[in-house]
Amino acid sequence: MAKAIKTNSTVDERGTPDVLPRPDFRFPGEIGRTYLESDPARFPQPAAAPKRAPNIVLLLIDDCGFGQYGTFGGGIPSPTMDKLAAEGLRFNRFHTTALCSPTRAALITGRNHHSASFAGITEVATGYDGYTCILPRSCGTIGEVLRQNGYMTAWIGKNHNTPPWDTSPAGPFDRWANGLGFDYFYGFNAGDMNHWNPVLWENRNLVPASTDPNYHLTIDIADKAINWVRKVTSIAPDKPYFLYVATGATHAPHQTSKEWIDKFKGKFDSGWDAYREQTLERQKKLGVVPKDTKLTQRSKGLPAWDSLNADQKRLYARMMEVFAGFAAQCDHELGRVIEACKQLPNADNTIFIYIAGDNGASAEGGLEGSLCENMFFNGFPEKWQDNLKAIDELGGPKHFNHFPSAWAHAMNTPFQWTKQVASHFGGTRNPMIISWPAGIKDKGGLRDQFIHTIDIVPTLYEICGVTAPRVLNGVEQKPIQGLSFADTFEDAKAPSHRKTQYFELACNRGLYHDGWMASAPSFVPWDPNRQEWNPDKAVWELYNVEEDFSQANDLAAKYPERLRQMQDMWWVEAAKYQVLPLDWRATERFNSERMGRPSLVRGHDEMTYFAGTIGVPDGSSPPMLNKSWTITADIEISGEKTEGMIVTHGGLEGGYGLYLREGKPTFVYNFLSVERFTFAAQEVLPKGKVKIVVDFKYDGGGIGKGGKLTLSANGKPIADGRIERTIPAQMCLGEGLDIGMDVGSPIDFTYQLPFAFTGKIERVHFKLGKTDTGKATAAA
Repeated sequence: MAKAIKTNSTVDERGTPDVLPRPDFRFPGEIGRTYLESDPARFPQPAAAPKRAPNIVLLLIDDCGFGQYGTFGGGIPSPTMDKLAAEGLRFNRFHTTALCSPTRAALITGRNHHSASFAGITEVATGYDGYTCILPRSCGTIGEVLRQNGYMTAWIGKNHNTPPWDTSPAGPFDRWANGLGFDYFYGFNAGDMNHWNPVLWENRNLVPASTDPNYHLTIDIADKAINWVRKVTSIAPDKPYFLYVATGATHAPHQTSKEWIDKFKGKFDSGWDAYREQTLERQKKLGVVPKDTKLTQRSKGLPAWDSLNADQKRLYARMMEVFAGFAAQCDHELGRVIEACKQLPNADNTIFIYIAGDNGASAEGGLEGSLCENMFFNGFPEKWQDNLKAIDELGGPKHFNHFPSAWAHAMNTPFQWTKQVASHFGGTRNPMIISWPAGIKDKGGLRDQFIHTIDIVPTLYEICGVTAPRVLNGVEQKPIQGLSFADTFEDAKAPSHRKTQYFELACNRGLYHDGWMASAPSFVPWDPNRQEWNPDKAVWELYNVEEDFSQANDLAAKYPERLRQMQDMWWVEAAKYQVLPLDWRATERFNSERMGRPSLVRGHDEMTYFAGTIGVPDGSSPPMLNKSWTITADIEISGEKTEGMIVTHGGLEGGYGLYLREGKPTFVYNFLSVERFTFAAQEVLPKGKVKIVVDFKYDGGGIGKGGKLTLSANGKPIADGRIERTIPAQMCLGEGLDIGMDVGSPIDFTYQLPFAFTGKIERVHFKLGKTDTGKATAAA
């Protein structure tokens, strides 16, 4: 029998109800036959925030390491962060989950990431409670709670907390940012995005591509944040606001202007090993690490800088220069947002929370760096010799580039490991700065309490005077699992309230308990092709992190009993918070078809689309991987100069496109930006109605195989040949299907976006064969 929910609201000492929404208004007076015989009418009043509730500005950078920015000793200047730190507090023991979607789910709900069903990123969701990447109704967001308590709310930038199968223009929209409690959304629904040619949404509407030749996504995000906060505070000056800004930087692709990149020319020629040593010395001088902090050894598998040849050093130094420019620009743009908020009324009662990273710096560029991050997600390593050829184009619109794994490790100084490795602080410890003129007097102070992402929500509820609801929108809520650290604002010596915290990401496991950390790294993040694994044979390490800030001294052999107790405790915590079952699959989980994730197109082997269907995300587009397929386009040619995109799926990092140039059809298959198989007709199509057919016969025998392609018009073959290899697991990252134009980045570089079709498209029809279920791996 279902448990009855107690829906009668109670109000605590803060004055806000624990059941939301509030009951419908009922007139409290006497009502007679007419208004003349009735008590005076009273309107229901909008919910008002508690008195003196602060404005909140939450800033989150993507893929950023502890030793990346200058404020925490890194080599990339961060004047915005410096200024905010001088006005407020630095927190040097703040922890994330080691990956973006999980950290973000924890950040906006106050629950552990598995409790919020985000064991990983949305693209690798599976059908277990902690792994679906469908935010439970029982984990209401801070946006929804503050909105119902009188706040104006906005989410600007990256949203990676909506299931991919819900991100199409068909909806449903209840788990888009607007449906999660944010009045306004401007940004992208994906893990990363092209910064030169992004696919963006304003609330539920696709944003037209910018015509500004100097457009850059980070600038756009800052502009929209500034415009929103100025507008709403002008209209409703008595209402507080909650502004959540989540940049796409510094996640790949590392893209920025030459002006930013050139600021760092030659700055990283000494390499990643020297960088780590220099950074630790700076960290000690700044006091963000204890004086006795040791530099951990280079994580296993990463090369020494001195082992590289001259060309490798030149390439990798340049990749780091690009990244540094990208990161410096990000801090600069967030500075514009902060300064704009400071110019508004009630600025002193505005709390700024600047979190430098949803995880440690990313090693997903592989050991040799990357020109196309989607290669990594499909299980293919890249070669530095190939990447060297593009050294002068890095950061520009032609590449989805990412620096080598060893630079990521250096960005996480002084810790071991990187993003994805939840067992060690290189993956989970991130800088955080909080400034609040009305509430924090210890300007420039340092706080070293052990804090986790889930602790942000209860801290904000406490300082805002808001009760965490027991029932929200008719759903009984899971308890908030975070713990407020608001007392640290006044007291540097306030105790750490968090005594125990589990960590798990892709079977990399850790447990913090009473100043000790048990760590079991299982998989390296630069190798997406994982072998079978036995959790009972994993090697655990043990650290006294009260005395050993960087996890440099493994004490497992010295204290085996303590380690055994913490291992057992990890399993208890895992069972409590929906961490089980452990799942070490990697590349194969990116294939939505094979994993059985919900889909708007699954079960259909034929689909028809019409002109104007644009911005369809990858997860809702025809699944074209590892099978035969046929695309039939019924179009009308208006003349010899008719041209433009008929149909495309993907863009710079992978996909395909069928277009006309001066009346001649061309089909391009972009294999992960490494090779573009092009089939171009030599004759102009006749005026009038034309049926173009692209037919692909898959070789079979596993995934990622090749096949024969034939391009025909009105039944006549006009081009044919082979596609020697196809994308095995993930067609593209932030882009999907477009009919009649190209939204996002181009499939090749022979046309100008949006390349709108100048003829008429009646329909585009897809017919799909059966998916090959062979066991061959992508890298094979």
